[in-house]
Amino acid sequence: LAVNDLFIGPKTHTSAYYTLNWNGVSEAQSSSGVIISTGFGSTGWFQSILAGAMGIAQTNLHELSQGFDWDQPRLQFSVREPFPSKATGVDLVFGEIIPNTPFQMESQMPENGVIFSDGIESDFLAFNSGTVVSVAVAKVQGQLVCGSE
Repeated sequence: LAVNDLFIGPKTHTSAYYTLNWNGVSEAQSSSGVIISTGFGSTGWFQSILAGAMGIAQTNLHELSQGFDWDQPRLQFSVREPFPSKATGVDLVFGEIIPNTPFQMESQMPENGVIFSDGIESDFLAFNSGTVVSVAVAKVQGQLVCGSE
C-alpha cells in the first residue's frame, strides 16, 4: 500500500526495462521508472512530473496540475523519461487507474529493479526479471485524522 505514491523502476540512475499492460494494451518500455500517485500524493512527486512536462510543452495548464481529490477512487501513473527505440514504445506513458482497469508491469531487468512507496527507497521490494506487479485502487481508503488542542 502507498499513502502518496509508488515508484517502480531501477534502484540507481539507469534505465528500467519492462512490459507495461494497461487498459487492454501492452507495450515494452525503457524509462527511468514509473510513478503511480494517489490523490493524497498528487501534489508531490506527481505534480513535479507534470510541471516538467508542462514546461517542455510550453503550456501552463493541465487538468491535474493542482492534483486530484484524496477521496477519488483512482490512481494516476506517469512514465518517467520514456525512451523510444525499435524495441520499446512510448504510447502508454500517462493514464488513470480506476477500479476494473487493470495496470500491470513485468520486469525485464536482471537486477536492481525495485518497488518502493512514499519515497522510502530503503524499504523496497525487488522487481527483477519475470516479476509481475499488479496495481489497483485499494478497497479501503485511508482517513486523515486531526487532533484538537
